[in-house]
Amino acid sequence: MRWRDRFGADTDAAVGSRALQIEGRTAAALRVAERAVRAVTNPYARASAHIDRVVALVNLGRTAQYTAAVDEAFAAIRQLSEPYPHGHLHAVAALAARQQGAPERGVTHLVHAARALGAAGDEPDADLAWGWHDLAMAYSYLGFHGYALSAIERARDIGVRAQAPPEHFAVPSIRLRMALSLDHHGDTDGCLRVLRDLSAEMRSYDLALRPSGRTAFGYALARQAALDEPPVVDPRRLLGGGVEGQRARDLRALGDVCLMIAAGKATDALTRLDAVTVSPDTFGPAEPARLRSLAFAAAGDHAAAHEADRYAFRLAAQRTDRLRDMFMEGIAARLDHEDLRAQGMRLDDREVLSDPLTGLPNRTHLDRHLAALAGRGERAMVGTVDLDGLAAVNEVHGRLSGDLVLQRVAGVLARVMRHGDLVARIGSDDFVVVLRDASPGDAADLAQRIVEAVGDEDWAALVPGTAIGVTVTWQDHPPPR
Repeated sequence: MRWRDRFGADTDAAVGSRALQIEGRTAAALRVAERAVRAVTNPYARASAHIDRVVALVNLGRTAQYTAAVDEAFAAIRQLSEPYPHGHLHAVAALAARQQGAPERGVTHLVHAARALGAAGDEPDADLAWGWHDLAMAYSYLGFHGYALSAIERARDIGVRAQAPPEHFAVPSIRLRMALSLDHHGDTDGCLRVLRDLSAEMRSYDLALRPSGRTAFGYALARQAALDEPPVVDPRRLLGGGVEGQRARDLRALGDVCLMIAAGKATDALTRLDAVTVSPDTFGPAEPARLRSLAFAAAGDHAAAHEADRYAFRLAAQRTDRLRDMFMEGIAARLDHEDLRAQGMRLDDREVLSDPLTGLPNRTHLDRHLAALAGRGERAMVGTVDLDGLAAVNEVHGRLSGDLVLQRVAGVLARVMRHGDLVARIGSDDFVVVLRDASPGDAADLAQRIVEAVGDEDWAALVPGTAIGVTVTWQDHPPPR
């Protein structure tokens, strides 16, 4: 059954937002989605309206509203067993996380989205096709260009079999971002090859495209001109479309700079670059620096061009380095989680003795461990670790981010503990550590390591603008008489 066949009497109220998005009328699409969120009662229609609302907010760049909208959307789909809405929402949540400056959270959403959409099958369904489309966009913005191309091909195949217009799934911005990434990393010839392919593709569609697609094609042509290749049509015809949102404004501004460079107006191009503010989410932070290099080169200032080019390359490399770090951190977190889960299951496989979120031993496990120590006459130092900042994370970034913070703190605690000691989670933001045969000095040293290790984590990338810390207090076990 197609997704929209489940909407029942709420079909008319729940549809309409996507059609407006396709026309480039994003603000109107948001109003329609918000009305549907309030008005419809069918759970499937409400889920679709929530997804449409997040898509519109992302396209408009309203980052302050992302967290609440994403949390409400996940709450709306929580009881639905079908994989499609979960996959589609994770895809747009990845886009939101990227714009919020939280790429780790974005990659987590990408993995969930790919799994859920893959589980939805490939039956012809326009909604499923749009889910793959938005996943392709998320892959592209996060720098996974190969995955983005595969996802958009999947979207196009499902969409065409669902009798959706093929131009809806012609997304030149994906290959455009890939071309610019090649140029930022020094492969200008590879960039030009992709831009030429885009130029040929544009002619095959005869401009029967969504406004956002026309704007992306326009920038591809303008960028080709800035690299000394005359475009096949005037890019201004495409850049001047009426599509709304920050990305469209950025494309028009940077497109003007490209055309000034192509026309030999290097000084005007540099002045324009100084005057505009471009979101780094549009093409990455390296693109304005690369255009500055091309403008200096056109003006004959090759030393300045070289310096600007090196800066663009450095900015582009930072994203690659961050993705590599995220991969290493992900492997470390997975190993920590496996160790913690094994520790939690060690006492009694027949009962639940581990916290399902973090994999740490739970309160039952902790109580048994302390009782066993007392029964053997062993003494220990017991530390309560209070997590500071979780309430602010949940309020500002949402509970999904709060869960990620808890999991990361659990991994940090497991890494700094001595072999044979215990760490458990006993409440929302409360952890306990147990040090056998330890002195107060040993406990104080461990508390310092815990505070420093938590402080050294890159919280700004995971929950930007929200401080995370811990407070550790100790007591003897058993307590002195």
